Amino acid sequence: MQFGLTEEQQMIVETTRSFVENELYPHEMEVERTGHLRMDLIKQVQAKAMQAGLYAANMPAEVGGAGLDTLSWLLYEKELGKANYALHWTCVARPSNILLAGTEEQRQKYLYPCIRGEKWDCLAMTEPGAGSDLRGMKASARQDGDDWVLNGTKHFISHADLADFAICFMASGEEDTPRGRKKLITAFFVDKGTPGFTVRDGYRNVSHRGYTNAILEFDNCRLPKSQILGEVHKGFEVANAWLGATRLQVAATCLGRAERALAHAVQYAAERQQFGQAIGKFQGISFKLADMAMELKAAELLTWEAAWKFDQGTVTEADMSMAKLKATEVLAFIADEAIQIHGGMGLMDDLPLERIWRDARVERIWEGTSEIQRHIISRQMLRAFGA
Repeated sequence: MQFGLTEEQQMIVETTRSFVENELYPHEMEVERTGHLRMDLIKQVQAKAMQAGLYAANMPAEVGGAGLDTLSWLLYEKELGKANYALHWTCVARPSNILLAGTEEQRQKYLYPCIRGEKWDCLAMTEPGAGSDLRGMKASARQDGDDWVLNGTKHFISHADLADFAICFMASGEEDTPRGRKKLITAFFVDKGTPGFTVRDGYRNVSHRGYTNAILEFDNCRLPKSQILGEVHKGFEVANAWLGATRLQVAATCLGRAERALAHAVQYAAERQQFGQAIGKFQGISFKLADMAMELKAAELLTWEAAWKFDQGTVTEADMSMAKLKATEVLAFIADEAIQIHGGMGLMDDLPLERIWRDARVERIWEGTSEIQRHIISRQMLRAFGA
């Protein structure tokens, strides 16, 4: 593993950083104070992202993306992650990789329009009674001739209000396992406007203002079999094959915000004077800075190693869980310490610190809670002993 960046990777970092600072930062205050991302602003920034070659950069070159290797992609995600989440996720969209699992006909209808910025997608798994335990989902799909009929509710579905379609995972049957009967899952494309499919406003969230969640309701929603993504009853296989790196994406965006918070803390500690000297000279502050820098470096190394191993085909679930767990918890630590160093000013919205602090809270919950990540890590350790 090489620790230095290639010229191409350095160019990706510099290009993305410049775009974030010049095109995203100026709009953060509006989104934070209104909690709303205007469609005209989305289109304006989206056009600039396309011009800069940053739109849908997570996708392979053969379908119109940038064709980045995993490490280069995460370096790009880290820079984008420094900005307000709604701005970078919506205006510089990265369509879900699961769209690549579709047939050519499905790619024409869903994947390519997302890459061109003509459509947005959303992913619907979570239910009021089934979060981490996806096998416990109650939303169902029942076959009726050549059609499938969907019923049930999904919630916490990110930006579903904006999305043109949802990729929905539904319980479509049961199978016998050593631990008893378990649900079989099938994935479906569901277009907005399909009879029986309703998108309702979700919950007000303390994190990521402007980045909305929604409740999806299915009431005898009838779909032709052509809307199945992958194979019947193979929804888990589709998800596992195409969504594996999403935890690394979360880790990378957290690294970006942690780096931004640390930069503010260092600058303030160097400039703020108390008792005739910079507060960074006091051990109480200097030790905080040292610990923040060390923890950030540790989280970066775990994330970059997992990215490198992903491209080598040697990454494990535990590798990705360690990266996600460490990066999300380090972000919370650095955001909190940065505010402590700033004192009262750290809580004012003149600075991005109070936003970074608020936004950090959701990262330890979505894409698998910290507890789930620890379970995955320990499970891999115990398997070596047959436990």
